[in-house]
Amino acid sequence: MRNAPRTLLAKLCDRDNLTYRRFDEKFSQTAVRLFGHMPNNPTCGETQFRRWTGGKLAGLPGPETCQILEAMWPGYTAAQLFDAPPADDPQAPAFDLEERVQMTAREAHDGADATAAASISDNTIDELRDRVVSLARRYHGIPAAQAYEAADDLRREVERHRDRTQIPVQQQTLMILNGQTAALLAVAAFDLGYFPSARTLARTAAVYGESTRFTPLQAYADGTLAYIAYHSGEPREALEKAQRALSYSGIGDIAQRRLHAIAARAYAHLGDVASARQAIQLSEDGGGEARDDLHDVVGGEFGFSEERLAMSNSTTALLMGDAEQAEVEAGRALILLGERAENEQSTHVRAGAAADLAHARLLSDNVEGAAAALTPIWEVPPEERNTGIVVRTARIGRHLAAPRYHGAQVPMELREQIEEFTRVSPPYRLGPTVPLLAIGS
Repeated sequence: MRNAPRTLLAKLCDRDNLTYRRFDEKFSQTAVRLFGHMPNNPTCGETQFRRWTGGKLAGLPGPETCQILEAMWPGYTAAQLFDAPPADDPQAPAFDLEERVQMTAREAHDGADATAAASISDNTIDELRDRVVSLARRYHGIPAAQAYEAADDLRREVERHRDRTQIPVQQQTLMILNGQTAALLAVAAFDLGYFPSARTLARTAAVYGESTRFTPLQAYADGTLAYIAYHSGEPREALEKAQRALSYSGIGDIAQRRLHAIAARAYAHLGDVASARQAIQLSEDGGGEARDDLHDVVGGEFGFSEERLAMSNSTTALLMGDAEQAEVEAGRALILLGERAENEQSTHVRAGAAADLAHARLLSDNVEGAAAALTPIWEVPPEERNTGIVVRTARIGRHLAAPRYHGAQVPMELREQIEEFTRVSPPYRLGPTVPLLAIGS
């Protein structure tokens, strides 16, 4: 029987199936991401790795090494990683077993499929499609870093199978699946604060959509490029992308709802209030029967729920300076979310709507009401504090820094809470801070 891991680091490596070779690759890649291609970047030899995971390290390694490890596992400090794993985790055995069962099932399936030559089994494609759908639908419930790792693993597997078939229809299907994984990677990269990489991945998804003539994927990718653009301070580019996506044929009502909401935000950033209100109205009017195979059939992160629409439109109302509409839309988002089953409720939507509700109340000088609205924000785990949540809370922090709040107790306490909240979020710990600072300017 295998011995229990002696450190949390060992437990996480076991959970993520990281052998020393895979750990070393991930460690080196993270070092380059944090510090660039520097000759003096920290490294980890196999003997050192065994000491780290075996609980034989006296004290902690250097600060840069600790920073790399903390970036590999957001939400854990280096001290926690080198300490013994928590003993009070009744879910751990079930989680480990679930991972093992899933891995065994995939390995067994791959073995059965290994006899294929110029083609692969249709069952293999069905399995890959199911995994893409599963990841899209559970995206709202897992940290962005974990979603990114899962999507990247899936992308590699789809690529591997594309190399094994010469059947055109199979190639077409796998290219669409490749585009969907690229789209999920783009969203995860954006949520982590990596705007340039998110843009590249969204363009990759758009290329797959164009190559396969799968217009729903093109529309989704262009919509993603649009909101990356206005978060990067390029609202005209955002509007152009959203309008182009709306021109595609074959997209359903949900796709159009999402794109009109994105266009509304772009108009608001440009100061065109009349067009922003019209776009909001269009986003809420979709009462037709049009559906497509991405936004409706796959759904999940590719969908755009009513509560997500309300949250988005509340943010647009804030940009227009309409505190009353922002409060109504944010409140509606929270009510709609509360009507869903607990495992279907999005942390991103709850926190985003709560932040917008607080901001709207601040615009009406209701500081106590804003403090109450922010309560759900503080419950968001550090690893789930994505870009959208961080940007919204940062705006509130800047509002509370206005001279009229100087010396007031509640605004000061809220500013301190927001500062600590954002300080440990993935976009500030892992991603470059310049884009986020630019958003807030």
